[in-house]
Amino acid sequence: MSIQTLITGTGSCIPSTVRSNETFLDHQFLNTDGTPFSGDNREIIKKFHAITGIEERRYASPSKNASDLAVIAALAAIESAAIDKDTLDYIVVAHNFGDVKTGSVQGDMLPSLASKVKNKLHISNPNCVAYDLLFGCPGWVQGIIQAEAYLKSGMAKKVLVIGTEALSRVTDPSDRDSMIYADGAGACVLESKTDRHGFGVLSHAAQTFAGEEVDYLFFGPSYNTNEDRHISYIKMHGRKIYEFALNNVPNAMKAALDKSGVSISEVKKIFLHQANEKMDEAIVKRFFRLYKMPVPKEVMPMCIHKLGNSSVATVPTLLDLVLKGKMEPHDVQKGDVILLASVGAGMNINAVVYRCS
Repeated sequence: MSIQTLITGTGSCIPSTVRSNETFLDHQFLNTDGTPFSGDNREIIKKFHAITGIEERRYASPSKNASDLAVIAALAAIESAAIDKDTLDYIVVAHNFGDVKTGSVQGDMLPSLASKVKNKLHISNPNCVAYDLLFGCPGWVQGIIQAEAYLKSGMAKKVLVIGTEALSRVTDPSDRDSMIYADGAGACVLESKTDRHGFGVLSHAAQTFAGEEVDYLFFGPSYNTNEDRHISYIKMHGRKIYEFALNNVPNAMKAALDKSGVSISEVKKIFLHQANEKMDEAIVKRFFRLYKMPVPKEVMPMCIHKLGNSSVATVPTLLDLVLKGKMEPHDVQKGDVILLASVGAGMNINAVVYRCS
């Protein structure tokens, strides 16, 4: 009897606070050595938009933490799947920094975000196991891979996978990269089915590169040398990440697709981590080049322009928006093959091939 892993419901939480690029005009952006940039902010922001595609991003309200955003997305996914939340076997919550309260410099991961989410969902079943997953930006996609293992092995019948983050609270205001980051959450319910042969998760691939790549994303002090050197913020070597992603993500996507036995011509949509518009476009172009094919029209939906980079939340949020018809002209029909892929701190990369049911 063949067991298939199906996504039966999705949900997302897109915070209501909008921060446009213009809100950064008064920031004092500094170089890594603390010296000011030579150009004015309007020129810096113009170049930033040209590269990343980001026009605005969303921030959580001061009263909401990452676990609160996760609960909102989870409730939407549970409602979409039309299941009793007490029948969930696992809750997997991917994040990077835990709950960072407004005005705080410390991440709160005790108890785990997954335990907080289970509590706020009022799930009383002790056999519903809740745990956190730290895998950088690819965390939510990795959660799908873990859920697939539970469901295929018979260890579970229903798994809730959430990606949530409030990156706006761990950014250095003097670092121009702070304009990239955003807050949000995305979730899905996965279930095991025995009557959907050929649908659901078809294959996956994942890798960790922990040589010199391990520090491409890291925690470091503010570029403002007058700030407390013991307080750290999210930092990255952008050019190195860009080159790493272009050299490795297309290969992971190909490995997953080849393992599935599905032809490249069947791939309808690619849901790629929303980190940088130019980088994502280059990744997809290199992926299709591996099959000596041009990039099909409208194969890659993008929400980075309005939502920014919310790390683990970008792929599930994008998937939810498309599946619910909120990303015209993009849509997904029964039988369509889609790819989910991500890259991030670790450095980790992964990809999942999925046929919609």
